[in-house]
Amino acid sequence: MLISRKKFLQISAGSIAGIALSNLWLPKLLQASNVKNGKGRLPVVWYQSQSCSGCAVSLLNTEYPGIDEVLIEVISLEFNPVVMGGQGDVAMGVIERMVSEETGKFILVVEGSIPVEEDGLYCTVGEKDGKPLTAIDTVKRIGQSAMAVVAVGSCASWGGIPSAPPNPTGAVSASKIIKDKPVINVPGCPPHPDWMVGTIVHVLKYGIPELDDLNRPKMFFGPDKLVHDNCELRQYFDAGIFAKDFGQEGCLYELGCKGPVAHCDASTRGWNSGVSWCNRSGGPCIGCTEPFFPGGTGSGLYEKLPAAEVPGLAKINANANTIGMALGGAVVAGIGAHAAARIVATKYRQAKEEKNRPKGTPYVLKEEGEDK
Repeated sequence: MLISRKKFLQISAGSIAGIALSNLWLPKLLQASNVKNGKGRLPVVWYQSQSCSGCAVSLLNTEYPGIDEVLIEVISLEFNPVVMGGQGDVAMGVIERMVSEETGKFILVVEGSIPVEEDGLYCTVGEKDGKPLTAIDTVKRIGQSAMAVVAVGSCASWGGIPSAPPNPTGAVSASKIIKDKPVINVPGCPPHPDWMVGTIVHVLKYGIPELDDLNRPKMFFGPDKLVHDNCELRQYFDAGIFAKDFGQEGCLYELGCKGPVAHCDASTRGWNSGVSWCNRSGGPCIGCTEPFFPGGTGSGLYEKLPAAEVPGLAKINANANTIGMALGGAVVAGIGAHAAARIVATKYRQAKEEKNRPKGTPYVLKEEGEDK
């Protein structure tokens, strides 16, 4: 074994400072896949149902390793409608070959939700014997032959935007269709390229990664990956300073930020070589890695979370009926404990700085220990 599972998890989770966003990622990843001269690559069938192709495009934007290294040295992408050259019978013949000749030797990646209304006719891909091949039937068939199934994106993981009320097509997640195989959820709208590549390589080298209670890989979506905990706007939240409109200074909670209930490492991993992520770019977290996305009760992407009182602060998130009793309770307790520990000191410091501030000078909240 060229790289231990523990080291691989450290690299994937970014727990080794800077390594997930450096050129060290590529050789370590290729060592983990243990392939030489293109031999032994893991076959992947990437099937798209009701999707916008955003997840596939996100995969193409992977940087360390680049998509060329991924396709040439890590996996063998047998079927993907976005990038494959074949069409018609040639393309569908690939699926037939994988199902009949490669049973148990490939990963099925599902992108997009799967419609079940009208016998699945809302989404068909190809035809056989003059009859349309529906997504629901095709996904079931491929899934039965796959060694594992990876549901990429919020649509495949939870149903996503197509499943939002009134959901006329009856869109559902991959796990609602595939029952006899392990389904690994890699949610996001779209998911980060590292999440997809890292999960696939883990399956290739070590088998199914450790999953949370929503079948997400813990190395990317674990309970220690709460977006709210690592948000750079957290100081404003702790001080009770909330933006009332986009572009204003302050925490984005009042503008619908779902950070207090969203689990992923986007706030520390960043996007586009770590340049930015949702909150840093001025937009609130929309909770796209959670089952309630994009609003299971019909609420919009920027709808403020249902409120619960936290002493000393504005109304904060968590309605057990909407978000989930355990998750909501844990978040409120965590936020409450953190707030209680800092609110008095923060308010005192704020008042002291305000008192000493020269007239006409705008007030800027400083972190403890920061030079005045």
